[in-house]
This record gives sequence, C-alpha cells and structure tokens, in this order.
Amino acid sequence: MSDSSESSVSVRLASASERRRLWLEQRLRERELTLTAAPLLAAEEEQVTGVEVREQVGATLAGKLEAARIELRLAEHAGLDIPDAVLVADTLVEDPDDTHQSLGQPDGREQAATMLLRLSGRRHLVWSGTTLLTRDAADWVSQSWIESATVEVDELSAEVLVELLDSDSWKGKAGAYDLAGMMGAHARLISGDEVCVLGFALSAVEQLEAWLDSGGG
Repeated sequence: MSDSSESSVSVRLASASERRRLWLEQRLRERELTLTAAPLLAAEEEQVTGVEVREQVGATLAGKLEAARIELRLAEHAGLDIPDAVLVADTLVEDPDDTHQSLGQPDGREQAATMLLRLSGRRHLVWSGTTLLTRDAADWVSQSWIESATVEVDELSAEVLVELLDSDSWKGKAGAYDLAGMMGAHARLISGDEVCVLGFALSAVEQLEAWLDSGGG
C-alpha cells in the first residue's frame, strides 16, 4: 500500500456538523484521501430575511465562500498547509406555510418545540447548498449547487414531542430534527435525496468525486 501522506489528496469540510462529517467519511471511504473537518474561523453573517428560503441559503453560502477564500489566502501567506479542496455547506428548513420563512438551528428547547410543532402533520421543503472549492494553478475555483428535498412529518403526539426534545437530537439541526436519528421513526422522505436533508447538495459531492477520480489536486 502506498504512503498516503505522500500521495493522498487533502479535503477539508468547513463545517462543525458531525452529521455531515460522518456521512462524507462513509461516502468517500474507498478513496485515498485525507479528510478533515473544521468550521470557518470567521463569524457567520446574520441570516438573510425577506427573500425565499432558497435565496437565503444561497446568500449564506456566498458569505461562507468568501470567508473560506480569505482564510485560505491567509493560511497560504503564512506558509501553513492548505487543503486541495474545500466543501462549505448550509441547510435550512422552509416553513410549511411561508416560502420566505426559514427554520434554522434552534437556540434552545423552547424554540425546538415550536419548530417541531410547525412541522407536525405537514410536508415541508429542506434546502441544502454546497460549494466546492478546488485549486486551479495559482487560484481557487468554486462551483455551487442548491437542492431541495420534501419531507413529511407525522402528527406528533405530546409524548413523542417530549421524547424528541429530551433526546437532544434537535441540537445543531435545521428545523430541530435529524431524519437519520430518532425523527426517522416519525418522518419520511417524499422526494429528493436524503443527503439533502442531512446537509449536502448531492451534485456537489458527486462533483468532488469526479474531481478526485480525475486525479484532483
């Protein structure tokens, strides 16, 4: 087996999401690469409001892309190791009644309960945007995708709601739920890709795979 420290490509997932990291590790497990996960150092901007949720995701993604570019330039100027590719992502749940209202990560248990009650017995859209940054000669090239999936939630009883809240599975999750966790027993994917609900635009991951297969880096 070859020395991966010399031959492997390095990919950074610029996210604090454990859910995204685990999924991406599993997806890329057969490829020879070094995958690291670390959130952007720059503080994220306030969520854009007054536009449709899809546009909110796009605006946040653009801000994260700019922050990533700055961070990479600073690291390069400082002589630090930099990855060959970077993934940045953002996910929002769309309110079932308002295409301009997003449900992001709840600030606490009370807000999580409010979000879950909004989604109870309804169908809603989940929007995920992902940008892939790769090096091209002396510059960074970016490609972005925004995709959606439809999720249907059962009518949540008081007992189920308490169970979901007590589990803390809502923490750090857009819309206060994790389809791959406990919520999976009370909700289902109607259309789109499950990975969109988990936090990636699938097209971005497929493009990363194609880039790796072409000898990326």
